[in-house]
Formats: sequence, structure tokens, C-alpha cells
Amino acid sequence: MSTRAVLHLLLHAAVPALVAWLFFRDRFGKAWLLMLLGWVIDLDHLLADPIYAPNRCSIGFHPLHTAPAIVAYGALALPKRTRLFAIGLLIHVALDALDCVLMRMG
Repeated sequence: MSTRAVLHLLLHAAVPALVAWLFFRDRFGKAWLLMLLGWVIDLDHLLADPIYAPNRCSIGFHPLHTAPAIVAYGALALPKRTRLFAIGLLIHVALDALDCVLMRMG
């Protein structure tokens, strides 16, 4: 596994932890867990062939990584009940988009 791929996976855990610590410290564990659930959108990778392609940009390719889905994640951030999960989804998509940029650069 490449350094970029390992860093990408670590950021998927570290960024939600940082956000939980900075903004939801009083309920850090629950906030971090709910944001980590944003990883569930990677289930759409099971629809692809091959399932994992290290140099494939997820954004726009997988159904749960498309613009309409991202808009839905933004809408989920509005109600308090789904906000932390939605933040996790949006962080996930942002990190995947960053990975796409890094792939194009190198």
C-alpha cells in the first residue's frame, strides 16, 4: 500500500477525531464515533470493478461520492439529530477529494 493511501486512511480517522476534540469535547467519544460512521459511504466501492483501485478518484465515480449525494449530506447537517453523522460524511468526501487532487499532482 502506498504512503498516500496509508495517509489517506489515517486522515479518515484523525480528522474526525480532531473535529470532535475541537468542537464536541464534552461528548468526544460519541461525536468521533458518529463522524467515523461516515465511512459507510465506502460501501459503494463494492459496486465497482475492481472494488479497490488505488489510483481511481472516488469523487464522481462511486454513487455515494457524487454531487447529489454530497448535497444530501449537507442537508443532513441541518437537523441536530443527524448533524454529527453528516459532518462525518462531509469530512469523508472532502478527504476523498483531497486524495483526488494529490493523485493528479503526482
